[in-house]
Amino acid sequence: MPARWGKWTAAEILDAVAGTWVSGSLSTVFTGISTDSRHIQSGEMFWALKGPRYDGHDFVLTALERGAPGVVVDRAWWASTGCTCLGSTPGERAVITVDDTLEALGDFAWWWRHQHTAKVVAITGSSGKTTTKEMAAAICAQRHHTLKNEGNFNNLIGLPLTLLRLRDDHEIAVLEMGMNQPGEIGRLTRIAGPDTGVILNIGIAHLEGVLDIEGVARAKCEMVENMEASGLMILNGDDDRLMTHAGPYPVRKMTFGMGPENQVRAEDVRDLGLKGIQFILAHGHGSWPARIRIPGLYNLYNALAAAAIGFNLGEAAETILQGLESYPGMNGRFRVYSLWGGITVIDDTYNANPSSLKAVLGSVKSLAQGQGCRLIVGLGEMRELGDAAVSSHQEAGGQVAAAGADRFFALGPHGREMIQGAIQGGMPRNKAKRVAGHDEMVDEISHAVTGGGLVLLKGSRKMALEKVVNGLERIFGPGKMD
Repeated sequence: MPARWGKWTAAEILDAVAGTWVSGSLSTVFTGISTDSRHIQSGEMFWALKGPRYDGHDFVLTALERGAPGVVVDRAWWASTGCTCLGSTPGERAVITVDDTLEALGDFAWWWRHQHTAKVVAITGSSGKTTTKEMAAAICAQRHHTLKNEGNFNNLIGLPLTLLRLRDDHEIAVLEMGMNQPGEIGRLTRIAGPDTGVILNIGIAHLEGVLDIEGVARAKCEMVENMEASGLMILNGDDDRLMTHAGPYPVRKMTFGMGPENQVRAEDVRDLGLKGIQFILAHGHGSWPARIRIPGLYNLYNALAAAAIGFNLGEAAETILQGLESYPGMNGRFRVYSLWGGITVIDDTYNANPSSLKAVLGSVKSLAQGQGCRLIVGLGEMRELGDAAVSSHQEAGGQVAAAGADRFFALGPHGREMIQGAIQGGMPRNKAKRVAGHDEMVDEISHAVTGGGLVLLKGSRKMALEKVVNGLERIFGPGKMD
């Protein structure tokens, strides 16, 4: 997704990124920037980034041929290759060189963010980031022109590109921040300069980069460490590990959770099953009847975090309540589909880690019991778990058994460990099976669900279990979103 809302001059970009001017006019105006030469529009500057599977410098000439009036490139590339492939004097095209184009992209986004008065909210955590971002944006957008990052634009590329979409009429920006290595949340926080920071929880995720759950806690708390002194941190007060790590930092804090000591709380919670959750939202001396339409008790924490954001931004309770209730949910995130034959599919296929899986299994167990129906679970493996991969997948299988699943199907290289864990947890061997692919999982579930039932599908993004959702829809008729 390119940033296309700005009108920047080459001189402004040069100053913001501490770059070196090579050619072209400093007064050249750019309508935006793009990191993808395939979709670049005339007037956009091409920003050449290096990735694990590509190098944007290989496409600099293509970008110029497609109308880019200038490029930002690495100094080393220009010295060794660029000046040869483009010619020592590339005419009127602006060329800016920097030590590191990714670092420079963040620096430029920081500069652009500080040209605007919009309040910035940054959200991180092991699970629930996107749902909380969407809920908070639904609250803010009722009264303010609100920017949010789309899709998975929550990393060192996506977040700067989102900030570069800021316009003068934006009043609030709600941004999620992801990470898989130490230092990323700190860098993202410095780029975004949030007025409000949010840490939802600490769980087992991205262990390849941070080794263990304590590493996760340290990585997430880089947000607290890098918050500006005037900012406010919103923290899950029920997460002891989070509070232990975040507590010592001398920043203003607000807590949310179920416990009575939290400043934003849920009281008198009533699980409505597939129809959502009713509760009393309490803050300060006030309390209000509230509802969210998405099921899953774990989503209550996301709603409380979004409400805390709203209160901190000065929103009225009525605005917060309306925003929460209006949020319809998102595809791939505990989205409920009713199919023919009394079949309910819960599509939670967007991503998975051990913490989010445990929370979701607890919710579907309650839903299946409430409906009095059989539970069928299809899981794809979880990625980026490092040395904890084997034990985490065995534990996942055990949790499926503990949830009372009638049938269990696992996909991926660690599917074997999930099946082993389920059998060790008491599931009969003939009820748990490792499948070879999406089509086999569709076939197995379609036979297992004859007569009705509740189907949960969840896995890491790369497992693409939405293909199973689509396959079940083809067999049982077009789905109806509840």
